[in-house]
Amino acid sequence: MNFPFFASFILFIIFLALWLRRSSRKEAKANEAYWEKELQANSTRRKSLDSLSYVSIPFDTLPMDILSEDPEMEKVHQTLHTLSQSQMVNFSGKTNTELKLEYGAPNINLLSEYDQNFTELIITLNKWASLLIEHQETAAARTVLEFAVNVGSDINSTYKMLADIYLDHDPDKITVLISKAKELPNHSGKKERLTAMLESMDIHTLLNNS
Repeated sequence: MNFPFFASFILFIIFLALWLRRSSRKEAKANEAYWEKELQANSTRRKSLDSLSYVSIPFDTLPMDILSEDPEMEKVHQTLHTLSQSQMVNFSGKTNTELKLEYGAPNINLLSEYDQNFTELIITLNKWASLLIEHQETAAARTVLEFAVNVGSDINSTYKMLADIYLDHDPDKITVLISKAKELPNHSGKKERLTAMLESMDIHTLLNNS
């Protein structure tokens, strides 16, 4: 029998068992902490929503008149007008538990609705800008995309389209866009991937122009 190998194998089994036990304890503590926080959140009373950062659509500064007779554009405009009658709030990066703790459990359905409205808004703005770019309406698309970024959109293609416009017409603005991306909440590593994409576009452009 190969005793050194056998002894090493036994030690490996012991270390593995210890590691599994430690991981199990950590997971149990994490679950306990989560359910304790969730219980506290579900017991939080309704709070005022007056302090929320509601998003409004500035129709007077957006290019509503461009391609307004296009069927696809009409659908976009109709969606925007419908959304303008609803409340929209960007809760990106916040869990339902955190929202209940901050604003009260009785408000969670309302807050979820506000967040869903915001998500529909940034998706619609992204589609709007894409249609404008397809029709070579770059300046109008830039206005739409800048509004989307300013209200907190984290859609990759929104940043990509705006970055392409900046790099073609106003390259100094790309650093501002990168800063905007870095301000986004870190949700599943999305901020890092978005920032890396923009930085790579900026570096690639600098190399081509050098």
